Amino acid sequence: MRPTAGHIDASDFENLYLQLRKKEGRVYTDEELAVLPDIAKDHVHFREWQMRKQSCQMLMRYLKKKQKPAKIFEVGCGNGWLSHQLSNLPDCHVIGTDINFTELQQASKVFHLTPNLYFIYSHLDSDVFEEKQFDSVVFAASIQYFPSLTEIIRKSLRLLKADGEIHILDSFFYPLSELNAAKKRSLLYFEAAGFPEMVNWYFHHSLDELEQFNYSMLYDPNSLLNKFTLNKSPFPWICIKH
Repeated sequence: MRPTAGHIDASDFENLYLQLRKKEGRVYTDEELAVLPDIAKDHVHFREWQMRKQSCQMLMRYLKKKQKPAKIFEVGCGNGWLSHQLSNLPDCHVIGTDINFTELQQASKVFHLTPNLYFIYSHLDSDVFEEKQFDSVVFAASIQYFPSLTEIIRKSLRLLKADGEIHILDSFFYPLSELNAAKKRSLLYFEAAGFPEMVNWYFHHSLDELEQFNYSMLYDPNSLLNKFTLNKSPFPWICIKH
């Protein structure tokens, strides 16, 4: 499960991203990573991990119901915790990819005993990935690092089998009228954290951009059913098909 080198020089992004994650308390020990999304109750991000555990469980229940062998591709897998969880699904093979070599190294080390889990250091333009190869392409807390939502979805659709699906979880989508305000909040956050350059690598997407695709919302945090639910995830779960 050693990461395979890709062809993109992402050192500027990786350095900024890792420095920010360290400051936020999001760089985990090998022991912590091995059991994510479970984490100590006194951890600063315990509540966040409870929400990510919820979205992980929803996705796994959904995929398990298909009751067939599956090849799953997680884009922007980071330290690989979700790819590891997905590898527990019956008869599946999981590939996680990222341009963050440091976290991929940790993922490869921590999860090296999982035979159906592989990590590749690459990007979607790489010829490593064949067209019509995957049953599911997953973006979990990663779609905001791609500048063009339309472009990344089109690239992902080419990697899917005819009945495959894209799943986007744990990322905000904004009404068009709120995009500028969201961008300003992000800039203020990165400035306060001491990493204003990070704004050049963080992007805000709108549900309106999805209208050109065959998408559905499998979880809507603003629906009447979920509106008054305590400890709910604030992120939609979006499924896109051919």
